Amino acid sequence: MGIALSPEQIERGYNNRAAVPDHPAWLARWGERSREAIAALAPRLDIRYGPGPKETLDVFLPPGPPRGTFVFMHGGYWRSLDKAEHAFVAPAFVAEGFAVVLPNYDLCPAVSIGDIADEMTRAIAFLLHEGARIGVPAKPLVVSGHSAGGHLAAMLLATRAATLGWPTHPVTGAVSLSGVHDLEPLVHFSYNVDLKLDVPHARAWSPVHMAARTRAPLLVSVGAQETGEFLRQTDLMWDAWPDNRPPGATAPLVVPDRHHFSVVMDYEDRDSALTRATLALF
Repeated sequence: MGIALSPEQIERGYNNRAAVPDHPAWLARWGERSREAIAALAPRLDIRYGPGPKETLDVFLPPGPPRGTFVFMHGGYWRSLDKAEHAFVAPAFVAEGFAVVLPNYDLCPAVSIGDIADEMTRAIAFLLHEGARIGVPAKPLVVSGHSAGGHLAAMLLATRAATLGWPTHPVTGAVSLSGVHDLEPLVHFSYNVDLKLDVPHARAWSPVHMAARTRAPLLVSVGAQETGEFLRQTDLMWDAWPDNRPPGATAPLVVPDRHHFSVVMDYEDRDSALTRATLALF
């Protein structure tokens, strides 16, 4: 918004894998920790919420009645990765007594970013209307996402309650962790070979150009070692929706000593600033 970037600057600012040379080790760690979480918590896997090939979700339940529901949407620039690689976020929230839901979604270029946002709307509507039969309470409901998933979390706050088939907006709070909120720079990013964005659609699917349909708090967070563009994207969202800032927050949550692939692993720690700030949304 208002900043002209060269193609080279866009590539440096948005190519997280190039920015973190050891990203394969981090992705492997995500997978290892996720397999451990699935083995320990025995979730219900691949519950269908919609017609698309990947419109399924996994549900992790605490031993007793859940205190609420935490939904986490994975990243991967809307074109890669899977819920199975993100189960590591579940144990800390299950230990706090919450149900955890990890939805999958179809990926670009088979579908558009707008289609993926619609799929997340279907996932939330499914939980609201069918969650009780699988042990998932409709409220309180906190949605979170990392990278592309952070964009999707913000988009849910810009979705009308009627679209979700609910009388009032059902989301209690949301987290955009390392989210992309203004999609226009991605029109000139190398990954656009899969995203297939043009300027009109990039604007239409950018939360910073939309109005929130609820006053529910949106926690925007980012790793301090992320690229300048991801830091800027976090500030853009903070500035765009002042009425949705969490109570007492005076700035986005910038997590020290974390880059794009390490910051999300703070959800493994029940006592991390990220986990505490997310739990406070309930």
